[in-house]
This record gives sequence, C-alpha cells and structure tokens, in this order.
Amino acid sequence: MTDLSRPARPVILGQNQYGKAENRVVKITRDGDTHHIKDLNVSVALSGDMDDVHYSGSNANVLPTDTTKNTVYAFAKEHGIESAEQFGIHLARHFVTSQEPIKTARIRIEEYTWERIATSDANSKFIGSDEVNHSFVRKGQETRVTQITYDGESWEVISGLKDLTVMNSTNSEFWGYVKDKYTTLKEAYDRILATEVSGRWRFNWTDDDERMPNWEKSYEQVRKHMLQAFAETYSLSLQQTLYQMGARIINHRSEIDEVRFSLPNKHHFLVDLEPFGLKNDNEVYFAADRPYGLIEATILRDGCEPHIPVDLTNL
Repeated sequence: MTDLSRPARPVILGQNQYGKAENRVVKITRDGDTHHIKDLNVSVALSGDMDDVHYSGSNANVLPTDTTKNTVYAFAKEHGIESAEQFGIHLARHFVTSQEPIKTARIRIEEYTWERIATSDANSKFIGSDEVNHSFVRKGQETRVTQITYDGESWEVISGLKDLTVMNSTNSEFWGYVKDKYTTLKEAYDRILATEVSGRWRFNWTDDDERMPNWEKSYEQVRKHMLQAFAETYSLSLQQTLYQMGARIINHRSEIDEVRFSLPNKHHFLVDLEPFGLKNDNEVYFAADRPYGLIEATILRDGCEPHIPVDLTNL
C-alpha cells in the first residue's frame, strides 16, 4: 500500500545515448584489376545534452539516427576504410565536433574478413586474364572488433576479436585440483585443450598529439603473438595459457597496456570404447558444447589501471 503521507521522491534522468546500430557497409577499392574489400558492421552511439528530448520530447538537440547511418556510408566514400579503427576515429571526431549538443561518440565496429580466391592457371587463361584478383571467399576464423570513444579531448580505442577457435591436441594437463564429495572428474595428464577466444586489448594512444598506432599491423602482430603463446605454452590449466597469451601481447606490443580474455573451455572427453572390446589410446573424443568452463581474466602492463569492462558483452 502506498504511503500518501510521504512526499514523492524526484525522478531524474540517468545515463543515456542514442544512435543507429549495425550499419552494414562494404567498401570496394579498385586498384586496376586488383580489388580490395573492407566489410564492416558499424554501430553509432551518441550522448550529450539530451535532457529535453527525454523530459519534453523536444528534438531540438537530436541528430536523427538516419543521418548517422547516412554519415557512415558517405564517410566510406569520402575517407575510405583504411582500418576499422581509423574509420571509427573519423566518425567519432565528426559527430562530436560538428554537433554542439553531442559531447561523446562511441563507435563499435565488427569487421568481416575476405580472402582472395586462388585460381588455376587454366581458368585464368580461359577468362582472358593472367591473374584473377577480384574473387573472394569469406574468412571464417574470427570476427575482428573495435570500439572507439571520443569526448572531444581524449580517445579510448579498444580492439579485439571473437569466435577464434583454437586447439592443442596434447601438451595439456589438469590435475591437483580441489576434490570434495561431489567431484567425479578424473585427473588428466594428456588432454585436448580447445577454446573459442574472445579478446579485447586497449591501446595507450589517447591524444591527437601522440603518434597513432599502425592499426592493421598491430592487429596482425597481436593475433600472431596470441596464437604463438597458445601453441607454445605447456598448459597445466587454461588460466595459465590465458595469462601467457596476454603477457606475450603486453611484452611485444608497446602500444597496448591492457588485455582481457574470455575463454570457454571446449571440453573433449575420451569415449569409453571398452564395451566394444576396443582400447581408446587418446584417439577418440566426444566434443561437448555445453556446459563448459568459462575462464576470464585481465592482464595489465605494470602501473596501468584496468578500463576494459569485466563483462565483454557490455563493451
């Protein structure tokens, strides 16, 4: 029952933002007969002096979300897409500097990679070209992601990837863990270690006066060091492997101060073949999709504070 003797507490507006989500833009760059593809999914979120539109419905400070969509496509033509990060920086700077009510712009981008299809010599000659440079197959290994936030003074760039599935078929163990009355898992001294990597890394570039990283090279190198660490770590736990992956990135890439990983353990269980009179010598496994162990952690350069959200879904 409502207590009518108490005065009503005031209601105020909290954090808010608006924009156009998931603008799919594909940019083809034609270098003679050789073509290049950048395939992005761009989401724009703007915040600033937006009290009136919430309180009274006045749209005086509102840039239509349809306009933000059009800006994405126009900028793909005007500025090209050198990298997801650079494209996001162009967009964020434009929205904050061109619209006085807008104080902060956050641009999230997913990038889908295409690989050039290698053709046979016979086929190339058949169509009358020495080499085919315009046919592609969508690369299915991972999705590249980035988030650019700009408040008119400083930048925050958090890039990463998701859906990168990796496996070590040996050089992984799991034993010596806590056991109680509910523990049934057997200790493993030679197991498959597999995971689907979701990772983010934060750049220490924050100011226009600082030298901007080479975004494309940085991504390639981070991915390389991450995969090398996964392959070269003799793993006693997925946590150990995760730390080595992050540490390798921090130690080799001076432009990055923070890395966060979310690694589901893609369990592979040995199948009991004894009922069939067969011995399973670490050869036949059942790949379980759920439930799965989920290992998450942040790795930081010493002296740096964490900024990447603990829940990666909230990036």
